[in-house]
Amino acid sequence: MPVHPLPHPFSRRSALATTLGLLAWPYTQATQALAANPPSAPELWPRASQVPGGVTRLSLGPAAQRPVARTPDGIPLLVQGDPIEWTALVGIPLAAVPGAAHILLAPTDGGAPRQVPYTVGPKQYREQRLKVAPGTVDLSPADQARYERERDHQATVMATFSEPVPQGSLKMQAPVPGRRSSSFGLRRVFNGQARNPHSGMDIAAATGTPVRAPLAGRVIDTGDYFFNGGTVWLDHGGGLLSLYCHLSAIDAQVGALLQPGDRLGAVGATGRVTGPHLHWGVMLNRSMVDPALFMDA
Repeated sequence: MPVHPLPHPFSRRSALATTLGLLAWPYTQATQALAANPPSAPELWPRASQVPGGVTRLSLGPAAQRPVARTPDGIPLLVQGDPIEWTALVGIPLAAVPGAAHILLAPTDGGAPRQVPYTVGPKQYREQRLKVAPGTVDLSPADQARYERERDHQATVMATFSEPVPQGSLKMQAPVPGRRSSSFGLRRVFNGQARNPHSGMDIAAATGTPVRAPLAGRVIDTGDYFFNGGTVWLDHGGGLLSLYCHLSAIDAQVGALLQPGDRLGAVGATGRVTGPHLHWGVMLNRSMVDPALFMDA
């Protein structure tokens, strides 16, 4: 009976290695494909822009409960996330001075608040100098008194802070179709007198064009104001508010809950304007920020 020699001691290892290599090939191919075309990180809304009028996103780390964070002057901040990772969204005022800044994170053990630092970068907004008739700049005593009453009322509206709404994403749609201006932050100087910088986005549209909610929110104020004309404020939760001005019609009542796309009014030319358009503002922790950061470019 013939005796068959035993296989070489390394032949089985070689066969096993070859088999494993064949089994691993699809995994290796997939790994190489991922390395060549890594998946893009999901876009975050609003986009971060650490400049005056921008928004910064600050990691607060893990915690069992939603952390409480505030600005140094005590204004509550919008905090999003889950127990694995919380993030504070901070609106940077247009008047902020570039340089070191921080927020305060409330302690969970009764100790002192912890500072979370960030840096405000420089940004040069445009300036426009105009010469106009004096009567169009200076208000009459009656108009000045009206403006001051309305300013005080608006201050209470802007201080609204409700529990953050679980939106999932804070991406906003344009509230009205039309050409968007790039005038956010523009400072106008009338007859040598500087005015506050433009704190919103102007969208050109015809009178009567429907204006729709760009994000779910609750109507917290409506009215006809001296400068802003027909106005609606929405509260999106956590100190994120939005403002719609110069409306020819207001179709939403205070307290109404609107979903994205719900009509809230119509474009007009009410208040102190020269033609029909929508002035759209976005406010975060009582600071007007660039609405473009919440939208696709």
